[in-house]
Amino acid sequence: MTRPDPLQLRREDDWSGVRAVVAGFGVSGFAAADNLTHLGAQVTALAETATPAQLEKAELLEILGARVDIHAGATQTLPDDVDVVVTSPGFRPDAPVLQAARSRGIPIWGEVELAWRLRAAGPDGVPAPWLCVTGTNGKTTTVQMLDSILQAAGLRSVAAGNVGLPIVEAVMDPAPYDVLAVELSSFQLHYTDSMSAESAAVLNLAADHLDWYEGASWGERAGMRAYGDDKGRIFQRVQRACVYNVADPATEHLVREAEVVDGARAVGFTLGMPGVGMVGLVEDLLVDRAFIEERATSAAELCSLADLAPDGGAPAPHVVANALAAAALARAHGVSQEAVRDGLRAFRLDGHRIASVGTFGGITWVDDSKATNPHAAQSSLQAFDRVVWVAGGLAKGATFDELVGSIASRLAGVVLVGRDRQLIADAVARHAPDVPVILVDHGEDGGVVDGLALMRGVVDAAARLAAPGDTVLLAPGCASMDQFSGYAARGDAFAAAVRARFG
Repeated sequence: MTRPDPLQLRREDDWSGVRAVVAGFGVSGFAAADNLTHLGAQVTALAETATPAQLEKAELLEILGARVDIHAGATQTLPDDVDVVVTSPGFRPDAPVLQAARSRGIPIWGEVELAWRLRAAGPDGVPAPWLCVTGTNGKTTTVQMLDSILQAAGLRSVAAGNVGLPIVEAVMDPAPYDVLAVELSSFQLHYTDSMSAESAAVLNLAADHLDWYEGASWGERAGMRAYGDDKGRIFQRVQRACVYNVADPATEHLVREAEVVDGARAVGFTLGMPGVGMVGLVEDLLVDRAFIEERATSAAELCSLADLAPDGGAPAPHVVANALAAAALARAHGVSQEAVRDGLRAFRLDGHRIASVGTFGGITWVDDSKATNPHAAQSSLQAFDRVVWVAGGLAKGATFDELVGSIASRLAGVVLVGRDRQLIADAVARHAPDVPVILVDHGEDGGVVDGLALMRGVVDAAARLAAPGDTVLLAPGCASMDQFSGYAARGDAFAAAVRARFG
């Protein structure tokens, strides 16, 4: 009997003879294993560790006929009979299970690649188009803004991929979506080969996750070059618009390097006056000079800056940039100016993204725990005039000299925590030697700690450095997993410590 070739299969085909290994059993891994099992494939899921909730899901899959191996060493060996490996995005290319698949000529897909192959035709006979977003920072905000705009246009859409609904779940929904707003990380894009987004955006490129891109297996492409190459994969085979950041030439370079469908065009977004074929700002208005018939001589108003800050004040520059990118993708899909305005008016930032904790004694406390790399921290710090900066954690191979040099004049003080806090302290000593620095020691090498106790120490230290009119800003520039379960837990602990002291 001839076994089916997974490279030729689509959702409507018979998957019953396909032997699939799913590497990793997190959110995306479970979604892949679950849906492949329902399609009839013979699924084996491999994971080193799992939470109680994941173990419960494993039991459900085993009832359906899947095999789930969760134990130390489970991903060190690839089973003998395998037709395709579906990997979770966290697995580096040199992971043993992926090396084994590569040496045996077995296709390696990410969850995004699997989802692309499982798309089903909608009522109009074609699958829902994907509007895709990547970049070092701002991906989640942009995708959520885009989803809000699409829904304001009356479309059935969802934020999926690296945020919201797993992309496999989105494409397998019994009620097809009209369009998908898809956030993609560099890890996800690395394992994606055949995707052809209707339109896509790269918001920015800055050093992040470089530890993932280190090692001999990358050869000359290691580090920032490999990271950028993976981000650029989002533009391959784009059908309508490649959206890039005018202020970041590296993103335009990725557009120029991409092989797109005939007729697709480049669309820049800028915080300045937009040129022809761009979206940007004219005084306090977001305007479109890319998707109107008279774009050479006029501009279409999309919304005002006030629409992006419904609670008053001025929106941070990176929030405006995210809105422009979302608007460009929506306009490329044919969405009206009014829907762009209404969708952006309705949008609210997620928690832990420049979230005000409160003002006490003239000092404002702000939680931007989601700023998990130097580029994101820089955007956050530049939104305030005088800052006591709370930073530190896992640097993921990043450096901090450029960041500190760019915001040194804003710093009233620095409070540092986490395993790589000394990297930041050294950068401050080089570029802002007169700025006082306090290092808060608390279980840096011992895994998850008592977050509230740690942040009480942070708040006490920051309060000693801050004066009325200052902002104490948690913008760590680092990942949180050395001390917390995630950036949300870090931000929650910071806010709780502030309120415990002043509330």
